[in-house]
Amino acid sequence: MWRTGQSGMASRIDIINGPNLNLLGQREPEIYGTETLSGIEAACRALTDRMGLQMTFSQSNHEGALVDRIQAARGAAAGIIINPAAYTHTSVAILDALSAFDGPVIEVHLSNIHRREAFRHHSYISARADAVIAGCGAQGYELALSRMARLLGKA
Repeated sequence: MWRTGQSGMASRIDIINGPNLNLLGQREPEIYGTETLSGIEAACRALTDRMGLQMTFSQSNHEGALVDRIQAARGAAAGIIINPAAYTHTSVAILDALSAFDGPVIEVHLSNIHRREAFRHHSYISARADAVIAGCGAQGYELALSRMARLLGKA
């Protein structure tokens, strides 16, 4: 069972974004849409406020920084929603960091990675994820928050 009863972490969800997501709205809008990362953050913040949850929202283009962020969530966050972007397909380090986290993990992808190039069909992160949401665009984050709230008994 997830550690949701500890003080200060029962209601915080950490949303972690990987490389190139800072370019959303500019980079390949035909694949990733026109929504910006700041727009996604605002929508997530509005939803968590309505749900009575807290959240952090971060992005890095650096694998080690993402690992550090995941490790910092240990004992501080009830759950992690992660869009590891290209590191989905390459990073055992991110998988290992997520495996050391005791709460639920939801993997999000804006595009349907299974309709794209063959190398994108494999996700290291899925081996740890409690749910995977792909191909729903920016709405995938809202779906992930709704699912996370249910997993945490907050919905």
